[in-house]
Amino acid sequence: MKIAIGVGAANSGRRNDWDETVEFVTEAEKLGVDVCWSAEAWGQDAVVPLAFLAARTSRIKLGTGIMQISARTPSMTAMTALTMATVSENRFILGLGASGPQVVEGLQGRPFKAPVTRMKETIEIIRLAFAGEKLQYHGKYHELPLPGGEGKALRLSQPGNSEIPIYLATLSPKALELTGEMADGWVGTSFVPDHGRPVIETIERGAQRAGKSLADIDLQVGGSVAFSDDPQSLIAPRKAAMAFQLGAMGSADHNFYNDAFKRQGYEEDAVRVQQLWLEGKRDAAAAAVPDEMITGTNLLGTEEMVKERIMAYQRAGITTLRLAPEGKTLDERLNCLGRAIDLVRSCS
Repeated sequence: MKIAIGVGAANSGRRNDWDETVEFVTEAEKLGVDVCWSAEAWGQDAVVPLAFLAARTSRIKLGTGIMQISARTPSMTAMTALTMATVSENRFILGLGASGPQVVEGLQGRPFKAPVTRMKETIEIIRLAFAGEKLQYHGKYHELPLPGGEGKALRLSQPGNSEIPIYLATLSPKALELTGEMADGWVGTSFVPDHGRPVIETIERGAQRAGKSLADIDLQVGGSVAFSDDPQSLIAPRKAAMAFQLGAMGSADHNFYNDAFKRQGYEEDAVRVQQLWLEGKRDAAAAAVPDEMITGTNLLGTEEMVKERIMAYQRAGITTLRLAPEGKTLDERLNCLGRAIDLVRSCS
């Protein structure tokens, strides 16, 4: 099992945070971490941090986790990916996601309708660019060149590079099938390894449709890791963030995180938390999050307990474990990461 970390968040972008992020990633590389993902929500973008980190690292792979397809045209996404592959000496992973209606329509001013079809078309155009072909495409939502104007089908002046892997961050069944069918990997979230078999089977179904096997897909998912002899003390502080995810990460009609937990056996809890959140009862929403939802999606407690969670991800078929180490200081976070890495290796 490989190991990944993530940097950036919706509230990221402050200079002091960035200086610590750079040191965290460079030290994580020394510890043997395989992949670093950069988040993109409504804070810092996913690409610029990786370009800087490419110059400060030598081995770790650098992936966008994720680039929002609504924020860029497919051709610009391809240009950026090809550039990043060049500056990182082919350590770049193109991670794509559809985001959600609040961000897509509220922040980007783009329609959210038919995100799976838009994703499929985006990938097809990007792969044309990666193959060094002219960007001529006729889809439902993308048309190159634009008809009725002066444009013509162009080939990017950068050399093609078909070795750039494409990973998708997906949650809905149709999007998970698309991941298996068209992507090299899955950047997962809202995943409970003990109940996540339907998620993995959906990805596998898409892979089989494309003549592939599940083994061809790198399945990346994980959670926060924290060590304590008092595991119960680690649960309550995480409930507010889970309530935010279940209640606020999307609209009342479209919350893909909430739906993902429903499909893994938490329908009653997910509905209750979302209802309380939408009613403005945020403390009550956090209190309604069951302990099992926290312990099932993170790696918390004693070393034996954390090791058991690592093994649960292994049993579920996860090939790369994404860890978010806890700690008040950088040294504490790195120490936590190092302990977790040792446990992962002991399970291999």
